[in-house]
Amino acid sequence: MEFRAQARFMRVSPQKARLVLDLIKGRKVEDALNTLAFTKKRVAATVEKLLRSALENANYLIAEKDIDVDVDNLYVKNAVANDGPRMKRIRPAPMGRAFRYVRRIAHIELVLAERTKAKEGVANVVGNESASAKPAKRRSPAKKKSAGKRKAIAR
Repeated sequence: MEFRAQARFMRVSPQKARLVLDLIKGRKVEDALNTLAFTKKRVAATVEKLLRSALENANYLIAEKDIDVDVDNLYVKNAVANDGPRMKRIRPAPMGRAFRYVRRIAHIELVLAERTKAKEGVANVVGNESASAKPAKRRSPAKKKSAGKRKAIAR
């Protein structure tokens, strides 16, 4: 089961947001919150708030739909910062001219999922005593080809 949270129209460039999101991808929620608390980027506070929102979404859905999900086992499955609409602005330039610049906006999305445990006792280990383990075949020594039997190339 996946739990989502979105923050749209955030006044940060998507490139800068991706720097912070890459720090928490694949981590457990607790580790991600600790990482965000000590990250010095301005967008880290927004991403932390979004992560807490996704966690509360998970808690709410678990309580309402009576889903069997361990909150301590959740991890950040996906974290994406997409482009939003760009704000075009004009800055005064010398000699009465004007320079255009762009203020970027990001849509940030987080997806939490439960990490599944591997089933115990399913993996088979092949030992020396098993029937499927066969002794290695011995190869006969390779015969050397004589250099005199090369074919002449017709031109």
